[in-house]
Amino acid sequence: MADRPLALVTGATRGIGAAVAEALAPTHRLLLGGRDVDALHERARALPHARPWAVDLTDPDALREACSALGALDVLVHSAGLARLGSVAESQAAVWRANLEVNLVAVAELTRLTLPLLRAARGHVVFLNSGQGLAARAGWGPYAASKFAVRAYADALRAEEESGGLRVTSVYPGRTDTEMQQAVVSHEGGDYAPEKYLRPESVAAAVATAVNAGPDAHLTELTIRPRPVR
Repeated sequence: MADRPLALVTGATRGIGAAVAEALAPTHRLLLGGRDVDALHERARALPHARPWAVDLTDPDALREACSALGALDVLVHSAGLARLGSVAESQAAVWRANLEVNLVAVAELTRLTLPLLRAARGHVVFLNSGQGLAARAGWGPYAASKFAVRAYADALRAEEESGGLRVTSVYPGRTDTEMQQAVVSHEGGDYAPEKYLRPESVAAAVATAVNAGPDAHLTELTIRPRPVR
């Protein structure tokens, strides 16, 4: 199956990342990115042509070593993320740094290290952003700032690399039924009702559509919102 394109999906053990891996499994070989080695192996056993890619994305040396072992790469899907919320008045520097370190700096460094391979493949980079990357809400400032930054990063990458054949897609899901969303709702003091939110599989289907689009098509931005419960 070496003729299948190779996709690296970060945050692949749960939530949207796991759903994206499943959506790409019929058409791609997979590297499943994450830190939980046991969970990665379990996920890899459940998917054809998948293998674990265990690395802490915030560890520069480990990330550099893991990327140096890659011989080729066609698709990079950034799904790993962190949501530390708080008001602007109360959020200390550590909260801002935590969001930016995971949601922006690690994303930028992984992209930089794999960019030669992606260029050679005329490949595709997908950023799982957020509705907070389009409009910030009260109480979401630190997280929204990191997602606005990822939006700017993706736009700059596209402007610099599109002429060479690289496709860059930003996906902006609304609230999605994940463990992260459960933590967010708990932080907000609300009741969790999964039927109000997008399913991870619905977001993953949009990612797969962008990745599997014909060679003449470049889906640059996709915004997905939950439909009202009826």
